[in-house]
Amino acid sequence: MEIITLAPTDKRLISQAAQLLLDAFREHWPEAWPTLQEGLEEVHEMLQPERICRVAIDEQENLLGIIGGIPQYDGHVWELHPLAVQPNMQGKGIGRALVEDFEEQVRLRGGLTITLGSDDDDNMTSLSGVDLYENLWDKVKTIHNLKNHPFEFYQKMGYVITGVVIDANGIGKPDILMSKRVK
Repeated sequence: MEIITLAPTDKRLISQAAQLLLDAFREHWPEAWPTLQEGLEEVHEMLQPERICRVAIDEQENLLGIIGGIPQYDGHVWELHPLAVQPNMQGKGIGRALVEDFEEQVRLRGGLTITLGSDDDDNMTSLSGVDLYENLWDKVKTIHNLKNHPFEFYQKMGYVITGVVIDANGIGKPDILMSKRVK
């Protein structure tokens, strides 16, 4: 496996990346990129010069995963958006390698912190389907992963829950905000 910057001229990998967004998010976040066209639009946004867009490829240069980053706060903070790994390749270290590479890319650009949002649209955590306006931080402290929500993946990589956007995706469907200092 090799991690490289996705070139805006690599139509083959761009097409694979758009399809990956649909495939990787279909089960729990089907509205993220419901069509190939919307996936292509997202990938093209990721390729803007100020952004980070890295891909993991195999020996035949087939796409294994993709990660993107958006600079915020004059580049001090970077939003990790999105991270996707081929569904049949998840759990094999590709996502971890992409995040570690992304963290290094952010450090090289002078970034201090990475932040991300991980939606819970599908009752995947104990924060979903409850009134988070009552005792929010107690609920965050005792969060449980019910259906393999990615927040635990990020926690294992040193990210902490720094907030929750209550009802971000409808009543009882929060966005879990996480961050990590990389400097």
